[in-house]
Amino acid sequence: MSTQAEAPSAGHGGHDHHSPRQPLSYWWKRVAIMVPASFAFGLVLVWFLRAAFGMDPLWNAEAYYTVAITMAGFGFLAGIGCFDWWISYALGRKVAFEDHSFHGASSWKAYFRVNTDHKVIGVQYVVLTFVFFLFGGLAAEGIRAELAAPGQQFADGETYNGLFSTHAVIMIFLFIIPMFAGLANYVLPIMIGARDMAFPKLNALSFWMLIPAGTMILVSPLTGWFAAGWTQYAPVAIQGGTGVTLFQIGVQFAGFSSIATAINFLVTIATMRAPGMTIWRMPLLVWANATTSALVVFGTPFVAGSQFMNLFDRVMGTNFFDAAQGGDVIAYQHIFWFYSHPAVYIMMIPGFGIISEVIATFSRKPVFGYRALAMATVAIAVLGFGVWAHHMFTSGMADWLRVPMMLTTVLIAVPTGIKVFSWLGTLWEGKIHLKTPMLFALGFIFTFTIGGLSGVYLAAVPVTIAVTDTYFVVAHIHYVFLGGSVYTIFAGIYYWFPKMTGRMYNERLGQIHFWTFFIGFNLTMFPMHWLGLQGMPRRVADYDERFAELNLFITLASAIMVVSTLVFIYNMISSWSRGPRAPWNPWRARSMEWLVSSPPSVFNFEADPQVVGGPYQYGIEGARHAIIYAPEEIGGEHNEHEKRTVLVVANETVSTAGLVDAVRTKAAEGFWRFTLVVPAGDGDRDPAERRLQYALALLAEAGIDASGAVQPGGPLEAAKSVAAEENPTSVILATYPASHSPWQADDIPDRMRKLLRLPVDRVVVTPEAASAPVAVPGVRHVVVIAASALGEGLVSALEGRASDGQALRATVLAPAGITGAAWADDAVALREATIARSRAIIDTLRPAGIPAHAEVIDRDAVEAARVAVEHHDPDVIVVASTPTDGWDEDVIEGVRHEAGTIEVEHLMLGAATGSGG
Repeated sequence: MSTQAEAPSAGHGGHDHHSPRQPLSYWWKRVAIMVPASFAFGLVLVWFLRAAFGMDPLWNAEAYYTVAITMAGFGFLAGIGCFDWWISYALGRKVAFEDHSFHGASSWKAYFRVNTDHKVIGVQYVVLTFVFFLFGGLAAEGIRAELAAPGQQFADGETYNGLFSTHAVIMIFLFIIPMFAGLANYVLPIMIGARDMAFPKLNALSFWMLIPAGTMILVSPLTGWFAAGWTQYAPVAIQGGTGVTLFQIGVQFAGFSSIATAINFLVTIATMRAPGMTIWRMPLLVWANATTSALVVFGTPFVAGSQFMNLFDRVMGTNFFDAAQGGDVIAYQHIFWFYSHPAVYIMMIPGFGIISEVIATFSRKPVFGYRALAMATVAIAVLGFGVWAHHMFTSGMADWLRVPMMLTTVLIAVPTGIKVFSWLGTLWEGKIHLKTPMLFALGFIFTFTIGGLSGVYLAAVPVTIAVTDTYFVVAHIHYVFLGGSVYTIFAGIYYWFPKMTGRMYNERLGQIHFWTFFIGFNLTMFPMHWLGLQGMPRRVADYDERFAELNLFITLASAIMVVSTLVFIYNMISSWSRGPRAPWNPWRARSMEWLVSSPPSVFNFEADPQVVGGPYQYGIEGARHAIIYAPEEIGGEHNEHEKRTVLVVANETVSTAGLVDAVRTKAAEGFWRFTLVVPAGDGDRDPAERRLQYALALLAEAGIDASGAVQPGGPLEAAKSVAAEENPTSVILATYPASHSPWQADDIPDRMRKLLRLPVDRVVVTPEAASAPVAVPGVRHVVVIAASALGEGLVSALEGRASDGQALRATVLAPAGITGAAWADDAVALREATIARSRAIIDTLRPAGIPAHAEVIDRDAVEAARVAVEHHDPDVIVVASTPTDGWDEDVIEGVRHEAGTIEVEHLMLGAATGSGG
């Protein structure tokens, strides 16, 4: 699992000022020593101070635990190495300001120690926060299990309150906010043309602070639930024990992590943009993260202060919020919500930026109202600080404050509405590509709009008074948070997965994930509106019998989201480990992260990029966002040879060795990128998609920067459409020989030359070469063992496999079933009949977009399995049979025995011709 790029990399080996690298075990041994030592030091420190000042009683459990837990958190950070450089600097030791010994990843071990590479940190964030997401999801399922029926199922009131408190805290502080930080950490510096973040060591510290934060929150239930909700309202929170202490300290670590990350983003964006990148050329994700970072810097100290004051009330005996001692309970809510309503936008604005990137790319259109979108982002941030008290309409606050807060709440819907209409305007008449990131983007618009509409109702004081603390509010907040944040997170993960891992995800599994998540989410959350309007209260473990059936339905529907999450996990792990190699720019996007290798080299760019235009100028002839210059290692001149685009137009010949060789030859002549265009005519796009997928895998494995698109219409229309976006300098056209090529019969090469006014190089591929698959790592190799099942049913099964987003090639081994002498007449007849069936299936698979070849095996299926293992190196063996074959379980077991560790699947087709299901 390496993030090292295949492209030439700026080497940093051999510098004398680099610190020696310690083995991974060294750092975790330090952690194992320093965490308990720091905890013990905290206990001793409190004992000494209490004894020195004569405090009675000497033992106060929460006072001891507060300091000891805090010290243990800092002990972890010190042990893992976050403070080593700064401590050495403070002590006057010789330190290297350009020490890259902790930068970059050459193995999986680099992800388990401090690393200053923003890309490694981005991956660390994404993986860790998704682990937290799983814990938060388990807590949510615990809530739904308790609510499946009236009465107590397994959780009493305290446990139930702890479950929903833990669920909310994990999802907000440990998943949504840091996940956005992780995605931005990876792509934002590359987007603006920077080689890293402004403060790499602070960036690493920001990530590692999440470990103690998450650990404290996850283990807190073991010491007593913090059961006052994620809001931790006083005076309930003041009455808690060690579980509340762990929560409050954990939130402080998470808050400091957020603030440090936000400062880093602000400085990076302000000072490290590439030449030519003005603020009106910044991608909208950059705008979103700059705005969010400002919100974090100005808002997070308020929630930190509120939790410190709560902690002091409980541990140190202060009376900020204890009404019995003269404290002001309402003051806590004002302080808390002054941060926590802007926090709603901290959890959504980065997602708005992701959606803007995805919609523009997959609509192939410039963003509609780019400047309005950017300014609406800033307006949301500013107005977000003026609406906090709409959470307090029934709290007992001053009545006169209700109306202005209601008006500002309604007003903030205006910039949000501008964004939605801008996205819809971008979609209008666009060339929509419904890849998985785009599906999640469209799902976001649908669900977030529902959450926004219910928010408008809740802005009205009378409505809020009527439905406060009911499930209407639960439905609203989940449509806003899940619909406004989690959908955008999934869209971003799928969108940048090829860039981050260098692998393509499985498109079919991605789409299954989307539809199961979308259906499960709406079936779970939408009925809660009705429950709330009927009066079902939230935050209670029991309810009236009349709500039982709908609650059971909601609980069952929530299980669909669990299934969808399992599909996502499987897709990410399997694709990361063995997915096809990703092209540099599989989506043909314009922003700068797509103009470097997948994954990028250690310091992103080999020479400073030059920004020359906006990032969304799709369909504008001659427009480009940035110029990435060729590195000197491959003979480029930093001031002359920019990377240029070659259009490759082919259909059935696109995934052939002849075309790949021609592209390799062209790539060796200079610093080129290639855009493959596969015309689909007016018929089925699936065969063209399969061929394109296979071709991109071939080129990616060869280290060639290529992307591609299936376009409707003929070759001229398809080439013209893509050329308008890509501004190519030449064309490679692959055809069959004149006697087999309708393109040559229609004089397509000459007509394309005149239409595009570009030089056209023609590559001629024979039909035999077009049907011969090329072995390449990352392309799933399926060996099919079949006799009478060589027919339409088998073709359909292989088409289904090849449509799941995984590039595929097939080898068909056809056992003739010869039991006697191989030279006998009946043996010859059997062999010839099997050869005829094999040729027929290959002729069927080729137009279906599946590269395949066939061999006839004289003996039985077990012998075919032996040949497959010894000579063909399959990823999976599929045994396709019909009842007439007589292949019983003994035969299938024999195949499995020969296959060894290779996966074997048995496909039973209904008809003797293999055409049945």
